[in-house]
Amino acid sequence: MAAHYDVLIVGGGIAGLSLAAALADHCTVALVEAEQELAYHTSSRSARQLIPSYGPPVVQELTMRTLELIAARDDGQPVPVLTPRSFLLVGTEALVAAGASGHMVPVTPDQALELCPALVPGSFEAAGLDTGSYGCDAPLLLAGHRQAALAAGAEIITGARVHSAQRLGTGWQVGAGTEAFAATVVVNAAGAWADELAVISGVEKLGLQPYRRTAAIAAVGRSLPAGSPMVAAADDSYYFRPDGGDVLISPSETVPSGPEDAQPRPGDVENLVALLNRVTSLGITGVRRAWTGLRTEAAEGIPVAGFDAEAAGFYWLAGQGGYGFQTSAAMAELAAGQILAHLGGRPGPESRTARALAATRWSVRR
Repeated sequence: MAAHYDVLIVGGGIAGLSLAAALADHCTVALVEAEQELAYHTSSRSARQLIPSYGPPVVQELTMRTLELIAARDDGQPVPVLTPRSFLLVGTEALVAAGASGHMVPVTPDQALELCPALVPGSFEAAGLDTGSYGCDAPLLLAGHRQAALAAGAEIITGARVHSAQRLGTGWQVGAGTEAFAATVVVNAAGAWADELAVISGVEKLGLQPYRRTAAIAAVGRSLPAGSPMVAAADDSYYFRPDGGDVLISPSETVPSGPEDAQPRPGDVENLVALLNRVTSLGITGVRRAWTGLRTEAAEGIPVAGFDAEAAGFYWLAGQGGYGFQTSAAMAELAAGQILAHLGGRPGPESRTARALAATRWSVRR
């Protein structure tokens, strides 16, 4: 016999876990994850930086609210999730101007070199600085959401890939692994597999596209000074940031992919190392480890959140692209309010996130 829950969340990455934590005090929740461990794919392969100036206006609103919510969680905690770390954008004057936003201020090349002496003078024309950016302890944040959800009574089941889902009466019947679930609401937080889950559920897919993004931890001849910013090229050819005595580096590629356990391709990291050894004095001497994640995006480039207009009780929480961690808390706040209202609960006052997004075309099917 199927166990019944108010909400069944499919996907154990940052989107699903943050929503489980937001909902579990108010309704019965189960979360199923296809892999044997939570946050196995994109969420464990994050750059771990929350950047208010990064992304379109909707994403920037979500980022600012997420920073507020995580900062409130950090208050009084012995180990914080957030650590101040500025974000420095460098490149041609035109590209830096195009990539800047209200959260970024222009700085001169000389000022940029003071902030990051590893940059080679003359390798860029202009720079912009976001001092409201933060490093994020992603494992700590994920563990906190998991612990909060479990403490509030949520069930979390790993190694349970969804193989069947259908709408029956006023709810959903879902098969995942060897388990059967009945739920009033199914939340599609399946990341790169979100469209596949829709097909299994008999729901029209949204055309979400996963893109590859590779990163690596590199050993360097000259470590970045304490307090160094994360640095990104405005032409999306690289970014790097300190990682202890090493550096985290990425070629910032956006290459279409199918949903898969993505791995680095030959040449990706090697070519990046050669580039960074030309435009910086880091003196990269070797690569300790490398990985590739998938950033899944909707056609409009903003995250998808909302009930499907044609499939009652099917909630999309997908398409976060490269903004998963920096929008996660706000997305969970928004989704929890909408889901609790659907269940007939008392979600309380409209969230700030919902108010901030009210002027946007924020819906699943436009």
